Amino acid sequence: MKILAITNQKGGVGKTTTSVNLAASLANLGKAVLLIDLDPQGNASTGSGIDKAFLKHSIYHVLIGDKSLQEVIVSSAKGGFDVAPANRDLAGAEVELVNELARENRLKVAIAKLLNSEGAKTYDFILLDCPPALNLVTVNALTASNAVLIPMQCEYYALEGLSDLVNTIKKVRARLNPTLEIEGLLRTLFDNRNMLAQQVSAQLISHFGDKVYKTIIPRNIRLAEAPSYGMPVLTYDKNSKGAQAYLELAKEVSEKDINRKEKKHG
Repeated sequence: MKILAITNQKGGVGKTTTSVNLAASLANLGKAVLLIDLDPQGNASTGSGIDKAFLKHSIYHVLIGDKSLQEVIVSSAKGGFDVAPANRDLAGAEVELVNELARENRLKVAIAKLLNSEGAKTYDFILLDCPPALNLVTVNALTASNAVLIPMQCEYYALEGLSDLVNTIKKVRARLNPTLEIEGLLRTLFDNRNMLAQQVSAQLISHFGDKVYKTIIPRNIRLAEAPSYGMPVLTYDKNSKGAQAYLELAKEVSEKDINRKEKKHG
């Protein structure tokens, strides 16, 4: 099973779009997927067809220890995957956990309890949609994960933000999660006609090599429209360029996971 944190402290890079649509695309490939929404805005929950206004319990209650992860999971009928949803309550978790012991491990412990629960569903992938900040919730996600997927636009300022994120990942690896690695960098909102985007893309490949996913997510109106209907783009318009790109990404992520398992056991 792969636990993948989808994170970038810079907003507007397609992080939540990637979380929802990768979850749906992996489910389309026959994988059992749990998407954990760790952003107080709850956009991944909304984009999965879940009404935040009617949530009795959310990932906030898991982090503060009131509920188990199994108790808050709901199904995304339009996406074919499970969701641990979030709403604005989550914004208070950081303050409430500040004086707690082992506060960086709350999510890791919750996931471990879920996986060891009698009769619990077995997941192939757990995706963590992180907030656009390097805060305690993000540190919880990085501590709980096997690897990190970094969505990013190919623009100048994105490179500066990437440097900060890589440093944070190194610190978490050194202090909290020695097995954490960068799974891959995903180029999002890509416009091939933009010369700067091409230059930054080339820089990423030069520096990170095969850590850069071959799949590129294009700017696509269907990707932008789908969340307003509470569904992944694969459900909204499966023939759109955006839907096809995320299906390709899901195949690439699955292949990487298979290769990792083969190396581990080989």
